[in-house]
Parts: sequence; C-alpha cells; structure tokens
Amino acid sequence: MRNSLLLILFLSLTSFDSAVSFHEKKTDILMADTIQSKSNDAIVANDTININYKAKATVRKFLVFRGDSPWLRQVTYFGRSFALVNALLLVISLSIVTMIILLIIILLNRTSMEKQEKLRQYLMEKYQGLIIDYLFGETKPEELLSIASDSYRRQLLIDQIIDVSINLKGDTGEKLVSLYKHLNLDKDSVSRAYSKKWHIKIKGFRELAFMNVKDANDAIYETLNSKNEILRMEAQIALVRLSDNDQFGFLSHLTRPFSLWEQITLHDLIVHHKIEVPQFKLWLTSKNDTVVMFALRMIREFRQSVPEEEIKTALLHPSPSVRCLAVQVVGDLGMSSTLETLKHMYKSQDYNICLEIVRSMGKMPDVSMIGFLKLVLDKEDDVQLQIEATKAIENMGEEGVKALVKIMKSEYKNYNIIVRHVLDRRIY
Repeated sequence: MRNSLLLILFLSLTSFDSAVSFHEKKTDILMADTIQSKSNDAIVANDTININYKAKATVRKFLVFRGDSPWLRQVTYFGRSFALVNALLLVISLSIVTMIILLIIILLNRTSMEKQEKLRQYLMEKYQGLIIDYLFGETKPEELLSIASDSYRRQLLIDQIIDVSINLKGDTGEKLVSLYKHLNLDKDSVSRAYSKKWHIKIKGFRELAFMNVKDANDAIYETLNSKNEILRMEAQIALVRLSDNDQFGFLSHLTRPFSLWEQITLHDLIVHHKIEVPQFKLWLTSKNDTVVMFALRMIREFRQSVPEEEIKTALLHPSPSVRCLAVQVVGDLGMSSTLETLKHMYKSQDYNICLEIVRSMGKMPDVSMIGFLKLVLDKEDDVQLQIEATKAIENMGEEGVKALVKIMKSEYKNYNIIVRHVLDRRIY
C-alpha cells in the first residue's frame, strides 16, 4: 500500500515536472517567435529603406547621362554593339516634335505672306487706278494723300508712280512728278539715299533718278568709289540721269576700277535713253586705266574722230592693257596717221601688242609698210605673227600680192608654205 502511494506520488511529481518543462519550452518558443517577428520587422523596414534609395538612384541614373545611366547602356544585337540607343530614341523624339513645331510656324508664315501679297496686289491696282484718274483730272491729289497713311502704303504709291512714269513724257510726265513732290514722297526717297544700308540706298537712287529729283546728288557722289560694285554702278546711272550739263563728269572722279560690266551698263544707258554722247577723248588722259579703256571703246563704238597727238598718249600709255586696246581701236577706225608710231613702238612691246600692231596695219593698207611687214615675216619665228604679216601684205592690193609672189619664189625660206596658204583663195 505504501509502495503504491509512493509510486503515485512519483508519477505526480514527474507529471508536474513535465508540465513545468512544457510550459517553459512553450514560453521560450513564444519569446523566440516574438524576437523573430521583431527581427523580421526590422528587416522589412531596412528593405523598404533600401528600395526607396534604389528607386531614387534609378531616377537619378535615368535623368543623368553619365556613369552607369541606362541611357548609356550598350545593347548587343547579333554580335554588334549599339551605344546610346535610348539617347538616340530621345533625340529622334525631340526632332519629330521640333519638326512639327517648325511645320506649324512655316504654315502660319506662309499664310501671313499670302495675305500680305493679296493686300499688296489690291493696293497696287487701287493706287494705279487713282494715279491714272488723277492724270485725266478725275481725282484730286488730296485723295491720294489720304491713302498714303504709313510707310508701307507710301512705298507702294512711289512704286506705282514710277511704273506709270516710265511710259510717260512731256506734260503728263511733269504732272506725275508734281504729284510725287506734292505728296512729299521725294523726302522718302532722299532719306533712303542717305541710308547706311546699301540696298536701301540703291532703291533711293533709282527713285530719285526716275523722278528727276537732285536733292541727294551729294550722297550719290559719295558712293562713286564704294567697295560695293552694285552700289557704284547704280550711282553712276543715277548721276547720268540727274546731271544737266556734264552727265559723264563722274568719270573724272572714279578712282576704283571701272569694271567691264559697268562699262556695258553705261553704254546701254546711252543707247536706250538716247543720251547725248560726249567727246570721250577728254578721258584719254585719266589716271584711272579702266576709264581710259572705256573712253577708247566708246570712241570706237561711236566712231569719234581723235587727233593723232591725243590718241598717241593712249598708244604710249604705261599700261600694256591700254596700249593693246589703243592699237586695236586705231586699226578699227582706220587711223593711218598712227602707222609710223605703231612701227616704231613694235620692237619694245610684248607678243600680244606686236600681234595687234600687225593686224591693225592690215586694216589700214599702206604700201609704205610692206618693207616693215616683210621684215616681220622674215625675222619673226612665231607662226601666228608670220601669218598676220602675210595677210597684211596681201591686203595692200596688187603690189602686196606681187611682193608675196616674189617672196614665194625665193630659193630658201621656211615660210613659203605660209605665203601659199594666205594666197590660196579656196581657204579665204
């Protein structure tokens, strides 16, 4: 009995220890779970912080083109590396947007220009009609004055007055000039002539020249030696039209080269406007070589007579270009009085001038020059000089042909073939 009680007591104590041990283990597990939970919360918090930091770093890389930015990441495609692919896509996108903006601007500008052109055409037709009505006495100047309210309309009115005045002369033309001055449009043209911009100056010169307004002649003279060739030419044309007595006096003031294009333009002006031709021999002594050459060309063009002493100054001019042209001119005009001068200057000239001297002698047949031309044929080695000398002798008429036949019969001369060539009528 006693043993049984002891056994029960032992089992009870064992059960109690087991329960206590189980409770302690359970408590330990709960505490461990709590600690683990807190640790997991800390990890989650750290992960959240890391994620936010990485997100900010990614945005920073996305916006900055350096380092390991995704825009600078290389992409390998079929073994080839394409750098800056993303950046190129961005550039393409920006380019497309820019093109669209530019297209819109161009379309708006084009629409504006079309409207302005329509307005211009309308005003031009209206002003032209009013000007014609004024010429026939149906419109008063005050009506035109009221429409010239701003610089744009005043300029259109000036253009229309000039267009109408081109085909008008006499009293009608004078009436149009008086209208131009009555509306004070001449002041607009004068202000343009004094402008610092060369293209505005040119417009002012043209307007003043057409309307015969001389208030800005000083400004025109100042541009005679401008670096701008177009401005110089327009000044020359304006002075020819605006000068009363000495229309070509500006030639004495030219210091810059008088270009061939300017010379042609001035010649056309003389012909088309039937301007009185001056005596161009006055400029044969000019210090400007190009002016002397222009004078020589005009002397030849208008067949002007020049005394031997005056043309001799051009033949002996320091410039080879002037001398060469002077030789051509005396030959074209048949100034046989210069033959002796040409003969004496032959030895001291270069090849081109010598060639022109021989040609000019052929244009002015004189038997007294046959001996000189035979020397050229005999002494010169240049074939072209020999041919021109033979032609010049042949131009002397019967005596020249006889002299060539005699030369051709000589036993030893290497130019016999040249003489045969010149005398062969099948060629010339």
